Amino acid sequence: MARTKRELLQNHLGRLIDHELGPHDRLPTERDLAEEFAVSRMTVRQALERLERERRVYRVQGAGTFVAPPAITKSIELTSFSDDMRSRGLLPGSRLRIAEDVPAGADIGFALGLSPSASVVHIERVRTADGEPMCLEHTYLTGSVVPGLLDEPLGGSLYEVLRERYRITLVRAEQTIRATVLDQATAELLAVPAFSPALLVERTAFDQRDRPVERAVSTYRGDRYNYQIALARPTIH
Repeated sequence: MARTKRELLQNHLGRLIDHELGPHDRLPTERDLAEEFAVSRMTVRQALERLERERRVYRVQGAGTFVAPPAITKSIELTSFSDDMRSRGLLPGSRLRIAEDVPAGADIGFALGLSPSASVVHIERVRTADGEPMCLEHTYLTGSVVPGLLDEPLGGSLYEVLRERYRITLVRAEQTIRATVLDQATAELLAVPAFSPALLVERTAFDQRDRPVERAVSTYRGDRYNYQIALARPTIH
């Protein structure tokens, strides 16, 4: 049975990704692919969007479409606070306290691979579940990759904003979790007594181009939040 032009295009793109190009290599332009396979640019765009959903490629506005690196298997999924709360059957929310451009400084600059003087977007929010405070979240994002972010609504999932406006998908993270207690100011924001137990979560998240994009420092109420980690004993040969 003869293959359609769309099938030939999809097979060609799959062969390029699997056998001819490496991670972060650029695919041919939509125009070139449309001319080569005698299809509309809309057909090409739909094929590329499908590959993007499958995380086989990523798209950079104004630059083109690139081969995504192989997926990394993780024992803990990288999810937004909003997705995490929804998975628990809770309604996520936010109380925005600060949204500003600031110099990265030494610690944030080191985490994001930036000069201390480089600009980052700092967002401070109290994250809620069914209206109840759950954590105080400080998020720092590389300013050069999210121009105009402060003009966006910041009450929902930042990961959704990054994905929909900037075509940035955070695919892996380096994270530490440690026990702490709440100082007076943070305890008041989270509606618990001072010196209550809490979890301090520090995370650097990387996008599909393996760039550090987000540094998040979140303080979670210890009485309402926990991490579940699945462990497996390695096979002994």
